[in-house]
Amino acid sequence: MNLRGILRLVAAVAAVAAAVGVCVVATSYAVFAIAEAYVGPAGAAAVVAALFALIAVIIGALLIRRAAPGAAGKAAVPPPSLVDRLVGLARERPMVALGAATVAAVVVARNPAVVTALLSAFLAGGGSKPPK
Repeated sequence: MNLRGILRLVAAVAAVAAAVGVCVVATSYAVFAIAEAYVGPAGAAAVVAALFALIAVIIGALLIRRAAPGAAGKAAVPPPSLVDRLVGLARERPMVALGAATVAAVVVARNPAVVTALLSAFLAGGGSKPPK
């Protein structure tokens, strides 16, 4: 879309927004004039406010329903990774996580070869994975 097309689109949206604004004001005045005969000026203002609040709720409900994905739009959720499960375990049971971290620290302190093996495994990254 070129610049001229974008400017035309912006002008069209502005014109529609202005027309909607005029319609809202005219409708508000008409509802106020009708309700004023029955409930007075303050009551008429309340009726207009309630009417437009109801319209806003209906539009909001329609937009939320439209935005919520249906059963067909749901994507398959991959299973959580090992790190995600470990973080979840640490959040659910912090004392167990603290104990496991202490045991891991003792094992690493007594056997430095474990640190070397872990570092080489992490640094190898995805290069050691078999092709799909």
